Amino acid sequence: MNKIKVLNRISIDGYFASTNEAAFGMDWFIHDPEVDQAAHAIGGKMNILILGGTTFRGFERYWLPVLHKPDAPSHLKEIAQELTDMTKIVFSKTINETEWDNTEIYYDNLIEVVRQLKRDASSDILVLGSGSIVQQLAEKELIDEYIFIVSPVVAGKGKPLFEHVKQFALTPLEARTFESGNVVLHYVVNK
Repeated sequence: MNKIKVLNRISIDGYFASTNEAAFGMDWFIHDPEVDQAAHAIGGKMNILILGGTTFRGFERYWLPVLHKPDAPSHLKEIAQELTDMTKIVFSKTINETEWDNTEIYYDNLIEVVRQLKRDASSDILVLGSGSIVQQLAEKELIDEYIFIVSPVVAGKGKPLFEHVKQFALTPLEARTFESGNVVLHYVVNK
């Protein structure tokens, strides 16, 4: 059976996004290409990505143009191409269409679709951002692994990743620190 892996940037106090919509909620993240590459390596090769509508729109606005920027750093172009090539499963009640290749839009049935993907997909499945989706999947115990990029910032407010979930235990698989102050933490969910 395929695994569901969640990859999220979070603050030390557990927020995955700020309340600054103009910055796509990412105004306090400390970006570091080395961290991005490490998190990518930990996550492994996956060809299916689950996103909520807000995260999808932010990714679409950021990553699609990167593909066509001649001066974009090569590691960003590589990520943009991988995201474009992946099957993107988007859950949204407001998105009807997109120009981003390989995107499927669902309006409901999150749990049913994810259970089917775990059974039948050709690879493990990655969830990026998408706090409400993470919370729903965690509540149904469908998440197998978490990869957190922890920025050395106390956000103080924002969108918490685990606002409405019951307690669950994790086993650490890996922890790496970086000169930027970021820490990448990889956990498996105890089931």
